[in-house]
Amino acid sequence: MRIGVDFDNTIACYDGVFHRAALERGIIPADLQHDKTSVRDHLRTVGREAAWTELQGIVYGPRIALAAPFPGVADFFGSCEARGIEILVVSHRTRVPYLGEPHDLHLAARQWLGAKALLPESRVYFETSREDKLARIAALGCSHFVDDLPELLTASDFPAAVQPILFDPEDRYGDIALWRIRHWDELRFWLESAAA
Repeated sequence: MRIGVDFDNTIACYDGVFHRAALERGIIPADLQHDKTSVRDHLRTVGREAAWTELQGIVYGPRIALAAPFPGVADFFGSCEARGIEILVVSHRTRVPYLGEPHDLHLAARQWLGAKALLPESRVYFETSREDKLARIAALGCSHFVDDLPELLTASDFPAAVQPILFDPEDRYGDIALWRIRHWDELRFWLESAAA
C-alpha cells in the first residue's frame, strides 16, 4: 500500500490564516468570518479578485508558517510509518504566485513540512499543473490518494487504479459518491482495523 496525499487544505490547515493576512493588509472588515471561503467570497463580491490572488501568494509563501497540520494528520502518518506504508505528498501549486512578490511557493511548503517533521523531502512532489499532478500520482504507483478537491478525484483522467479519498472536514460534499473522511483519525482507524 502506498498512500498519496495532497498538501494545501489536506495536510496544511489555513483556518484563520487568510483572515489574519487580509486584515493586516486592510482589505477585509474585521468582523468578517475567519474562514478562507468567507475571505475569498468577500473579496470577489467587492470586485477585488486580484487582491484575493495576491493574498494566496502571501499565505502559501511567506505566511505559511502560520498554518498548522490538520488534527490527526501526524498520527495517521506515524501509524502508516509503523506499518511500513509509504506516504507521499503530491500537490499542485505554482512555483511563484500569479501576482505580487515572486516567493518560491514550493520551497515554502517544503520548509513547512520539514519544520513540522511530517515527512522526508524525498517523499514530497510539487507539480505546476493538475495534469502533472495526476501523472505523478499514477507514476508513483499510489494505491490511495487523499485530496480536498472532489473535482480532482472525479476527473476523467484520475488514475483508474488509485482509490480516491475525499478529505471533507467541513462536510461540504455529502452528496458526492466518494469515500469521504472528515477527520484524519477516520483513516487511521480504518488502517488499524484493516491491519488487525
